[in-house]
Amino acid sequence: MRHKKHHASLGVTREHRRAMLSNMGASLIRHGRIETTLAKAKALRPFIEKVITKAKKAAALPKENGKLSAAAIHLRRLALRDIRDESALTLLFNEKVAQFEKRAGGYTRIYKLGPQRLGDAAEMALIEFVGAEDTGYSKSRGKKKAAKKAAAPAAEAAPAAEAPQAG
Repeated sequence: MRHKKHHASLGVTREHRRAMLSNMGASLIRHGRIETTLAKAKALRPFIEKVITKAKKAAALPKENGKLSAAAIHLRRLALRDIRDESALTLLFNEKVAQFEKRAGGYTRIYKLGPQRLGDAAEMALIEFVGAEDTGYSKSRGKKKAAKKAAAPAAEAAPAAEAPQAG
């Protein structure tokens, strides 16, 4: 069976892909946003979000005598297996994790950039972290329909309620 085998191969070997995602993840942690191809940005998103989830879980664990618990150290080592840059990982676990404590996922955002790269016509994208205060955009189409449905019964009920008082 081929369950859980889908991933963006990016045209490289498994080792190259892991190294590339590790380096891109470290750069994203350090700089907050990076510009890359759309395919690489889409491959990086689930990779980095899993690392951020490990950092959130480690931050939520209580400290033992002022030191990290064994479970927190384990989560840090698991993240170090993915992001092989210790300084970037320390930055994420110590400082940037507070930015994501109130978010329940969706830590990154991908913007498609207009023009393609000149050399190979690859579609470019910008991937960045989403701030804790950012609520995103609301889907206006669904809300408009819901508002119309809610307004229609209220409009019909209001004249009916006024009619007995007038007469």
